[in-house]
Formats: sequence, structure tokens, C-alpha cells
Amino acid sequence: MGLDRIQLSGKEILDKDFKTGIRGYNQDEVDQFLDVIIQDYEAFHQEIERLKQENAKLKKQGDVPKQRVRSSEASPAPSRQTGQVNYDVLQRLSNLEKAVFGKKYADS
Repeated sequence: MGLDRIQLSGKEILDKDFKTGIRGYNQDEVDQFLDVIIQDYEAFHQEIERLKQENAKLKKQGDVPKQRVRSSEASPAPSRQTGQVNYDVLQRLSNLEKAVFGKKYADS
């Protein structure tokens, strides 16, 4: 579905010449052409409606990240947590150095 179903351009509609029969235009040819025009307009309408729905959905999704940013601004600063983690890592490193190099290395 979509724009790939559209068979005619505005120029093709404008430039269309119908052959004339005994009583004027060939009625079957005109009817077939009008059927194609109607199909194109229906396809345009469906595509426009689909895009409107997609646009509305994307606008709603755009509101969600704004809410997340606001909530993250209110959360405590991660530097406190990072400081604690860094201290724990340094403490473990110190313990490892003591285990590998002995008490002499830790005292210097």
C-alpha cells in the first residue's frame, strides 16, 4: 500500500486524449480512465491518513524522552555513586598489592 499504487500523474491526467467514436468519446475508454483516477485518489487518501496516524504516534513518542530527561534531572548525582565505586576499587587494589608484595610494600 502507499504511493506505489498511484498510476497517474497530474500531467498524464491533463494530457489524456480520448478517441472519439460515432457519438463522441468512447464511453468505455472514459470509464476506464475515470476508474484509474478514482483508484489513485483513494490511494492518496489512504496514504495521507496513514501518514497522519504515524505523525501523531511520533509526536507522542517525542514526548516520552522529554519526560525521561526531566526525571533524570531530578535523580541524585551519579558522582556520589562513582566516588564510592572508586574508593572500593582502590581499597581492593591496596589489598591485592599487600597480598602480592607483602607488608613491606604497603608500609613504604
